[in-house]
Order: sequence, then structure tokens, then C-alpha cells
Amino acid sequence: MSKNLSKLSGRKGLENNLFDRLGSEAAETGTIERSTAKELADEYLMGKANIYGVTTFYDFLKPENKGKEIYVCNGSTCLLAGTQDDVYHKISEKFNADQIGHMCCLGRCHENSSFHYKGRNYSGDSINKLDEIVRNRSIFNDDYHVEYYGEQILTGLFKGPEAVRDVMRKAINMSSLQCLEEIKTSNVRGRGGAGFPAGFKLDSCRKEQDDEKYIVCNADEGDPGAFSDRYLLEHQPWSVIAGMMIAGFITGARWGVLYIRAEYPECIRVCENAVRDLVNLGLLGERILDSDFSFKLKVIKAKGAYICGEETSLLSSIEGQRAEVRVRPPYPTQKGLFQKPTVVNNVETLAAYTHIINKGGSWYRSIGTEKSSGTKLVSLDSFFNRPGMYEVNMGTPLSYVINELGGGFKTPVKAMHIGGPLGGLVPLGEIDKINMSFESFSENGFLMGHASVVSIPQDFPLIKYLEHLFEFTAAESCGKCFPCRLGSVRGMEMLRKSQNEDYKMDLELFTDLLNTMEQGSLCALGGGLPLPVKNALAHFEDELKPYFG
Repeated sequence: MSKNLSKLSGRKGLENNLFDRLGSEAAETGTIERSTAKELADEYLMGKANIYGVTTFYDFLKPENKGKEIYVCNGSTCLLAGTQDDVYHKISEKFNADQIGHMCCLGRCHENSSFHYKGRNYSGDSINKLDEIVRNRSIFNDDYHVEYYGEQILTGLFKGPEAVRDVMRKAINMSSLQCLEEIKTSNVRGRGGAGFPAGFKLDSCRKEQDDEKYIVCNADEGDPGAFSDRYLLEHQPWSVIAGMMIAGFITGARWGVLYIRAEYPECIRVCENAVRDLVNLGLLGERILDSDFSFKLKVIKAKGAYICGEETSLLSSIEGQRAEVRVRPPYPTQKGLFQKPTVVNNVETLAAYTHIINKGGSWYRSIGTEKSSGTKLVSLDSFFNRPGMYEVNMGTPLSYVINELGGGFKTPVKAMHIGGPLGGLVPLGEIDKINMSFESFSENGFLMGHASVVSIPQDFPLIKYLEHLFEFTAAESCGKCFPCRLGSVRGMEMLRKSQNEDYKMDLELFTDLLNTMEQGSLCALGGGLPLPVKNALAHFEDELKPYFG
């Protein structure tokens, strides 16, 4: 990451954003032509090598993406469900191989058979209607079960510009400091996975003396199995946008960026329409509700890079750089987007701000546990009898979520990978010990993370799933640090070789590899991968023993 490039990109601001321009230029062919790259380098005073480096980094900018017409989901849930070979076969009957690409993940984990065509996502039985989709551009919206247990907050009624107007009027009448105190009182922790105290971030940015600050919504929900952010952006966008405005009001930021992954095209359309409506009504822009508070918001479409879920990589991406992890300190609240103080929050965290200001920090803190207040969205995949989106109070027993809300499993399952590819691998025998809270998962050796549930069926070889995790990490690593970049590839090679050749892995060597990645990686991609692998080694020793010498 270059500070100079950050500031050069910042000269143009968000209204003429380089990353946005790159996406626009690639829209027709799927990649950036060399002549266009040179023109952009000259316009933004960047080196041609810098622009080339960016265009070869992102899945939907790189030259290999040229001419792609249709994309097949290769996420973990679709892999485990075994649906994608059939999807690819049926697509290949209508499209040439060089027209077919891959996306991960489309957030259709509740029914699988997922693919993307012409700016639309499809899943379930849609693959059997491919002729109609191609011929008429037909749209088949997915439908999944949404339910709450305990308090209904994030899945409740917060609809339309009127709801935004009401909560912002309340916030402005309270003052920015009072709003911050309500967030602190609520004890809400970041819902993106790390569980960092949200009030601390806002306070840190607020204290920075700078005339330019930013609020960034990290809507790059790339964890296979997770679709809670997708649910909020498609069905509750007003609460997310209001949360960004509240964060801007607290910190003194005048700009917000809603960074949404390209794999969620419906989210992008819904949020762009919501922003447009708020601008037209004077609820975004200058002097909102006749106050001194001004706030503008830009929706940016990501270009395919899982690493952008890491906050510093996301900031580099918005600046039009390769999405590489930044060394901290300084932290984003000190030097973030364009080297200015920035708060980066997850979608669910921002939606929570809205409801906290609406009903009060003490009310929110009264829900859940002492260390994990409020509610949590949980994504249940297609292996459940009732897959879908569930909002539960923090502290709800995991067994209740699995057996009562989800209705148990359709077919035998031996473990659940909870919280994304870097989350904990939880055997079924452990679920009675755990409740839905950050501390409960941690105390039992797991990680709640995004609270997405990926079910591993009884007949799926665990060694193959571990290979898949290493392969995923190798493909998605930003490449900046050795432990992640090299360790993920070496791990993948060892696991693959043990399955396909007369080769036994050395357990001590393999454990050293995991420890090196865990302790030496710059971010949670390389540093988090060892957790589910160690969980597997600890709880499924008998199944994995034949692969070690």
C-alpha cells in the first residue's frame, strides 16, 4: 500500500472515484484494455504498472474475465451440497467453456445450484429454466424463511425514507456526543466477525482532528454460507443507511461509502435506489433536516476479491489500488481512506446503530449476555429442514437454533463450519455446550464470526474439505505476507498429495505450518485458517489419521 497513491486517488475524491471508473470501463468486455489503462494512469497521475497491477488483481477486472457471459458459484455450501456439477453441465450445453466463469459465493446457500447471468443471481430450480432465462432475461427471485426468536430488531419494520427521517431527527436532537454515549452504553460489538467494541471505533475517529473523515460500510460479505448482509441490504437497506448516517453524525464525517460485492447485484440495485430516494427528499446531502449535519453517500460495486472483507484491504480497493492488507498502526480511524480518519463497520453493525438510537443503549444492552449484547442474524444452509435467516438473542443455545429453529438436518451431518472459512469447525457432539455469543464460542475453542452455518455431510471426506479451505485461501490471499501466500499453497499441496498419492503427511510439520500461518500472517485470512483445521484434527482424529504418517 502506498500513502502517495492513496493521496493521489483522494485528489479526485469519491465523486470521480478511480475504482468506480475501472469498473465502468470493464463493464462491456469484462476487463480493462491496455489503452484505457494508460489513459486512466495519466488522468489519475498513477504509474501504468500500478493500474495494470490493479486490473490483474480483481476477478472481474483481470484479462481472464474477458468475454465471460455466465458464472457458476463455487462456494463451500454449493460444493458440499454437490449441486454444481449439474449446474455446470447444463450451462455448458448453451455456452462455450471460455464464456463460463466462477463466482464465490452468491449468497444463495439456502438452496444452492447457484449461478449468475447478466447481472442477476439464480439458484434452486432456476437452472432447469435456463432456456427461458437466456431467451427472455426472466427473473426468478429466491424465497427463504425469515424468523426471529426473542427480540425482533434487525428483521423488524424499519421501512422507507420516513423511518430514516424519524431516527435522524432523534439523533440530531440528541447531539453527536449523546449518540456516541448511547452506542457505548449498548455495548454493541462488531458483527463482521472480530467482535470489536463498536463504540470504541466511533470514539477514536471522533477524537481525530481532521476536516475530512469517512464512514465505510463493509458489505463485501464473502464468507461462503453467509447471507445475513445480503438479507439486510435487500430487505432492510434503510436501517443500514441510517446507521451510516448516525456514524457520520457521531464522528463528524461528511461522506459515506457503501462497498457492496459484485456477487450481490440485487443488493447494489436496491441500495442505489434507496440512496437516490433519500437524496431527492433532502435526507442525504447538505444540511440534513435543517441542521448543521451534511452527509453524502456513494455506492461502490466491488470487483471480486474475498480479501476486501478485511477493512484495510477494502480501503485500498476503494482508492483504486490492489487490495493488500495494511500494517497497523496506524489504524483506519487515524489514517484510513485517502489517509483520512475512517470508520469501517459491517452491515449488521451499522443496522444495529439505527435501532440503538431509536430505542436507547440501555434497552439494547438488556438483550443478550453481559459481554455480547443485542441480537445476531444466523444463516442456515440447505442441509436444514428449514433453511433461511434467523434473528436470535445473543446467548440463545446453539442447539435450539439447530434443532428447533432450523428443524434439524435433512440428511446426516457430522460437523458445521460456523462463521465463514476462518470460523470454527464444530462437531455435532459439541453443540450442547455452546450458545450464540462471542465468549461462548471462544471458550469452547471456536469462533462465531459471521454466524453463518455451513453443514458438512456425514459422507463428505473431511480431508477433502480441508483441502478446499486451503485452496480457497491460496486463491484469495492478497499475497502481501509470506505465511499466508506460501503457507496456504503448501498446505493445499500436502492435503491433495495425501489423497492422490502414496504419501503421508508429517503431523509435526503440518502443525508447524498451521502455527506459522496463525502467528505470522498480517490478517485473519492466513491467521484464521488454522482454527478450523486444528478443530478438525482435534475432533476427527480417527477420520484424518490415515493421511498422516
